[in-house]
Amino acid sequence: MTDPTAIQPSQLDQLPDRDPEETAEWRASLDAVTRAAGPHRAAYLMRRTLERAEGNGLALPKLLETDYVNTIPTAAEPTVDGDEEMERRITAWNRWNAAAMVTRGAKHGVGGHIATFASAAWLYETGFNHFFRGKESQDSPGSGDQLYIQGHASPGIYARAFLDGRLNETHLDNFRQEAGGNGLPSYPHPRRLPWLWEFPTVSMGLGPLSAIYQARFNRYLTNRGIKDVSASHVWAFLGDGEMDEPESTAALSLASREGLDNLTFVINCNLQRLDGPVRANFKIVQELEAQFRGAGWNVIKSLWGNAWDELFRLDTTGALVRRLREVPDAQVQTYQTRDAAYIRQDFFGADPALVELAKLLSDDKILECFHLSRGGHEARKVYAAYKAAVEHKGAPTVILAQTVKGHTLGAGFASKNANHQMKKLSTDEFKQMRDLLELPISDSRFVDGVVPYGHPGAGSPEVRYLQERRAALGGPAPARRTHALAPLPAPADKSFAAFDKGSGTQKVATTMAFVRLVKDLVRDKTSGKRWVPIVPDEARTFGMESLFPSLGIYSPKGQTYEPVDRDQLMYYKEAKNGQILNEGITEAGSMADFIAASTAYSTHGEAMIPFYIFYSMFGWQRTADQMWQLADQLGRGFLVGATAGRTTLTGEGLQHADGHSPVIAATNPAALSYDPAFAYEVATIVKDGLRRMYGEPAPGEDPNVFYYLTVYNEPLPQPAKPSGLGIDEGIVKGLYRFNTAESAGVEVGAANAPRIQLLGSGTAIHWALEAQRLLAAEWGVAADVWSATSWTELRRDALEADAALLRGEERVPYVRQALQGAEGPVLAVSDYMRQVPDQIAQWVEQDYSSLGADGFGLSDTREAARRHFGVDAQSIVVAALARLARRGEVPASAVKEARERYGL
Repeated sequence: MTDPTAIQPSQLDQLPDRDPEETAEWRASLDAVTRAAGPHRAAYLMRRTLERAEGNGLALPKLLETDYVNTIPTAAEPTVDGDEEMERRITAWNRWNAAAMVTRGAKHGVGGHIATFASAAWLYETGFNHFFRGKESQDSPGSGDQLYIQGHASPGIYARAFLDGRLNETHLDNFRQEAGGNGLPSYPHPRRLPWLWEFPTVSMGLGPLSAIYQARFNRYLTNRGIKDVSASHVWAFLGDGEMDEPESTAALSLASREGLDNLTFVINCNLQRLDGPVRANFKIVQELEAQFRGAGWNVIKSLWGNAWDELFRLDTTGALVRRLREVPDAQVQTYQTRDAAYIRQDFFGADPALVELAKLLSDDKILECFHLSRGGHEARKVYAAYKAAVEHKGAPTVILAQTVKGHTLGAGFASKNANHQMKKLSTDEFKQMRDLLELPISDSRFVDGVVPYGHPGAGSPEVRYLQERRAALGGPAPARRTHALAPLPAPADKSFAAFDKGSGTQKVATTMAFVRLVKDLVRDKTSGKRWVPIVPDEARTFGMESLFPSLGIYSPKGQTYEPVDRDQLMYYKEAKNGQILNEGITEAGSMADFIAASTAYSTHGEAMIPFYIFYSMFGWQRTADQMWQLADQLGRGFLVGATAGRTTLTGEGLQHADGHSPVIAATNPAALSYDPAFAYEVATIVKDGLRRMYGEPAPGEDPNVFYYLTVYNEPLPQPAKPSGLGIDEGIVKGLYRFNTAESAGVEVGAANAPRIQLLGSGTAIHWALEAQRLLAAEWGVAADVWSATSWTELRRDALEADAALLRGEERVPYVRQALQGAEGPVLAVSDYMRQVPDQIAQWVEQDYSSLGADGFGLSDTREAARRHFGVDAQSIVVAALARLARRGEVPASAVKEARERYGL
């Protein structure tokens, strides 16, 4: 049988031991301490030794877990720079009004959350009073700190804005009632309340991910010389349950790898998520500590309040610390709701040493410790943790603050599994809360059972103190600013006009056309430096490697090695001031980059032009939630779905074949989705996007939009832009006639030949052009070909026209205007599922039908895939003949003959 105590083979066995005798003596000393004083004493001595070694700069791996106690001892806590009693009163008012606002709204059935802010109040208030810099701060003008507020804590933030005069009672009474235009959104939503909220966070997991990339983008701005925001600090407030989301921890290593000491996570460890305990049979604080320490973060635990100091002093055997570490979270939650006798038996009764310790404690002391005293509920401990965080250099910090969910809301709320869904307090519960918080609110103010709001008065000492503290820190927070930025000068027309003449016989894919356009635009002397190219480790796939040596890939360390391809023209170049963000294989991280860059005009008063290019299949499908976050945050920029289409990316197969990204994009109101067919269309769309988002938008145009362009990897000759009026307007609005049968020079024979309108988007227009030739040459049918650059924009324009009609305004949808007088039926085709072109069907007056690549993708040649989906030129011809046969314009036999001729 194997001896479990035997020394196992070690990695140290392969290293020379220059003094085996000394090594044996150290081992023997450890064994002796373990025998004489016990394993816990031996472990304590080993940890003290490791601390000493770290202090002396010895390169030893750190422990991933520490004991279940505070990182900062009470004796080491700094003096709070402020009036603690005044801050207690301010916090009490905010606690009251947050609960009152949600309770008053409950009668309308709109819901709201009370328990989260009740547990986290001091985590926010301490920051607002002492740490969070506003937009007018002297050391970070126009930027301040970036605050990612936990979504369910929003009532507490509104309560503070009410106290400082930015909101009134009418606002609070319209919580979650926005239809009238004066309401407060349920959670942090910049698009709904753009002067207050800066970052949307309630889609759990996206807040922490975005906070990391925001802190990283701040360094990017500084290192590139755009703006020095080195004094800005990013604070992300999170719940311990939220950390289950994979996005919450997806970029921890990035933050530590790049030394983002401008970033602090504050995790409210109330041990509860929405339905129950976060880690019922385990300890979430210890799990998170190990996870963050392992990722290289500085970890600060603030678990116990001052009442516990006496217990730790009495714990001469270490039994208390051992017991705290072994009790699972769900049992800690239970202690919160039980009496002293239960705690004496269950907690202290587990160890004879603890039984003796408990004899020295009164019932009141036990209840104070287990019911009330938490590190996250005491301003001094929160202050100490925050101060240590902002002073720590070289790594990001996470603060694990233990609290009680529903703290101060009474026994009916505190630590109950259902408290996330509990939306109101009774009158009696409010009166108990009032007495606990020592608020001067008389019983007479409770009229007809309606809880009153509380306010000490605009000129009260509390309000003056609050406003003075915020003034010293640079103004109100949270706050979003729309800076008065001058429009960016438009790049020279030659950058765009170069595509108007086409490529002649040279074959160019639209992906490459977009890359060539960007290469010209980043050279612009005025706006070129503001472009932020973002690529998730696919730059070479998209032909962007030529940008590496000219722009450089951003790295805070620069390039500390000689690249293997240094002797090549397009070598891999990293630089501290590099312009490209090459994020590795992470669409989520790339989108977080994009969001930070696209909102820099507001966050920092600097207009940046991000373009994020990705496999079209893996953009919207993977990160559509972040696209909604982008829309909510009023971001601007260009998303580019490259290698687009269900049949165009040869050989990759089902998982890479995008037949639906425009459908997902169409659901996002801020996304302007385009499927350009030709290089000149790409240039025209980008030019108009720069004007709208960064130049001077037309009256009624919202600049807070972003563009989604699908571009293809199929090299084809690029035609010249057609001459004539309205081409650019048609490209931007979504539809224009590319040619007619006559202008295409196809011979149809009879003067009164049947006619059909072929609408194609993206690469599908080339199949339509071939079908135009076949219809004329083999079937005597005249076809006009239209480029549908945006089915989605056509639909939105039509929806707006419908809404205008309901208001009594006469307005004709653009798609109907464009097709007015066009003869024959309309047949639309794209490399996407038919749902994409069918967006416009109800507004087309002609007989309308469509072809598309519905179903799963597959691996094969382009030709075989298009034949499989029935979208190639021959399939278009058969479909066109079928529509004309139904109208009696061609013989029905022609359809059968065509199918047989083409082998369909």
